[in-house]
Amino acid sequence: MTTLLEVLRRQIAADGPMPLDRYMALALGDRRHGYYATRDPLGGAGDFVTAPEISQIFGELIGIWLADTWDRMGRPGPFRLIEFGPGHGTLMHDALRAARVMPGLVESARIHLIETSPVLRRKQADTLAGMPSVAWHDQLADVPDGPTLAVANEFFDALPVRQFQYIDAGWRERMVAVDPETGTLRFAVSERPDPIIEQVPAANAGGTIGAIAEFCPAAQAIAGDLARRLVAAGGAALIVDYGYLRSATGDTLQAVRRHRRADPLAAPGEADLTAHVDFAALARTARAAGAEISGPATQSDWLTRMGVVERAAMLKQSANERQAAEIDSAVDRLTTANQMGQVFKSMSISAPSLAPTAGF
Repeated sequence: MTTLLEVLRRQIAADGPMPLDRYMALALGDRRHGYYATRDPLGGAGDFVTAPEISQIFGELIGIWLADTWDRMGRPGPFRLIEFGPGHGTLMHDALRAARVMPGLVESARIHLIETSPVLRRKQADTLAGMPSVAWHDQLADVPDGPTLAVANEFFDALPVRQFQYIDAGWRERMVAVDPETGTLRFAVSERPDPIIEQVPAANAGGTIGAIAEFCPAAQAIAGDLARRLVAAGGAALIVDYGYLRSATGDTLQAVRRHRRADPLAAPGEADLTAHVDFAALARTARAAGAEISGPATQSDWLTRMGVVERAAMLKQSANERQAAEIDSAVDRLTTANQMGQVFKSMSISAPSLAPTAGF
């Protein structure tokens, strides 16, 4: 059986060292060997856990955000309710349950899930069974136009990034090569400069020897397309992910396997690969398309403004002692600085008439 490592070795032997974004795209999305195509990565039996699985409160507060924004849009119906990278469908399920406080919202929603993994699509179909009008797409361009509300939780971090390293000759692209002695993958730098470095915000101020600057073309393209859709037809998008408030240098590429950090090049297709999201770059792209930005704010601040403490208190009223402790532990994990509260950020992109959106 051909492994992804063998496929990569052959491609690098034929074409030379591979840009990191190409490597990430294959490691995560290859139809036969890619990480998301071959497994369910979520939960205790997987490799990582996301906020919707930590506590129902997370999805419920997003549901309140959806309800408030839809109301301020004039309650259009039907409208497109898009989720990027829906995981098991847990966030959408919890959000729609909470959004029922706004009469007519669920009935007016046409749910569109941006998901390429066949394994996760099956999970989402089970979770959302009985929900009206659920459709799956590989990309945003496949979703019909119209008034839109969108959610992207831990989606942008998994998009392939390019990396550039500062050496004596200036910025050069960081590539994936094959070690001729061991046959393992290793990093190398391109011999030639690339004009795209002028578009990399973290590199604009120059660099020091060894510095790494990251750039995510896919994230910029999606942010621009989403912003244009929202400006043209009305609506807003909520993005929650880990990353920078301001563009900065740093190597943030990481691999996670069985809930532990791993070498990003050691086992392609067997580990999750992510990089920090440059929220400032997303905001600049969206503003250039005519949209307004709310935030970014830390996840802790946004959840607090949305009522995470009050919702936890409500749930604990009907909980036993063990359940109450679990609720407190989940809220702590979502909001404290030494867990997800500070490294995760929230930001919304919206039609100008809707800014600021709830929680900002």
